[in-house]
Amino acid sequence: MNCENKKRNLQWCNCTYSCNKKGICCECVAYHRNMGELPACYFPSDAERTYDRSIRYFVQLHNEGRV
Repeated sequence: MNCENKKRNLQWCNCTYSCNKKGICCECVAYHRNMGELPACYFPSDAERTYDRSIRYFVQLHNEGRV
């Protein structure tokens, strides 16, 4: 897919995982939603590096005041 916003999106994308959806937010969000997850951009960088994209982990971080 060609995304005219990819270059701009990559400037703030904190995902450290290498995949073909990086910078193509609509595909990334759809993929993670289908997996019952949230994309990396919902997590602080240190939490993102755990590769735990679960909603449960996001809620935990939220309750800790980290997101």
